[in-house]
Amino acid sequence: MDILAALGVLVLVYVAFTVSASAGLGGSLVMVPTLALFLGSKEGVALAALLLAANNVFKIGAYRQTLPFRKAIPIIVLIMAGAALGSTILVRAPEVVVTVGVISMFVASVIAERFDLSKLRAGFAPLLAFVSGASSGFSGTSGPLKGVAIRNLDLDRRHFVGAASLASFAGDATKTAIFAEAQLLSGTSLLVSGAALPLMALGTWTGSTVNEKAGERSFAVLFWTVMAGYTVRLGIFLA
Repeated sequence: MDILAALGVLVLVYVAFTVSASAGLGGSLVMVPTLALFLGSKEGVALAALLLAANNVFKIGAYRQTLPFRKAIPIIVLIMAGAALGSTILVRAPEVVVTVGVISMFVASVIAERFDLSKLRAGFAPLLAFVSGASSGFSGTSGPLKGVAIRNLDLDRRHFVGAASLASFAGDATKTAIFAEAQLLSGTSLLVSGAALPLMALGTWTGSTVNEKAGERSFAVLFWTVMAGYTVRLGIFLA
């Protein structure tokens, strides 16, 4: 990766951290296609999991006063179980299958956005959580499923991001452990991780500031804008 390409990757990684800290999720929206493009599908998904897991530590710190442990625990457990299953499948699958899986998840995200998923009953949240974890483990992204699952907990914007940070950390940490054991991360990945570390703090501060200043209506717009962004990402991958 040349210097200009590396700088471009780091800029997009910062954008991913900022989006994630402001909306609670959506970091993979930018990060997975960016890293998959430069490192390949498998290593890109693995590095995205590592970076997002580390970034969620910063987010948990920033939202430490609004972490709804009791409400989020069932979803966290199911996301971890799904992530373990999905990432184990990724490790054993050929690169081309993983690439198809990534693109297929983008297609599923677009289709899901055509339905009013916000009206799903809260009882569907556990199922959505498990499926989101499994799809994230295999393709690097859960699409809108995790967001809708957490949205069904009826939390205000600060507690929503707190819950999303807890859930995302659990899922990404689970994936990272499996990917590390499978030795999917190269020296280049570790260099990118080191360079991205200060961007985590900066992106978390930026996103948290945006979230704090936004009203509930503005946050709802931000949330669904992130969800709609999966459509744009699909177009980029298919171009």
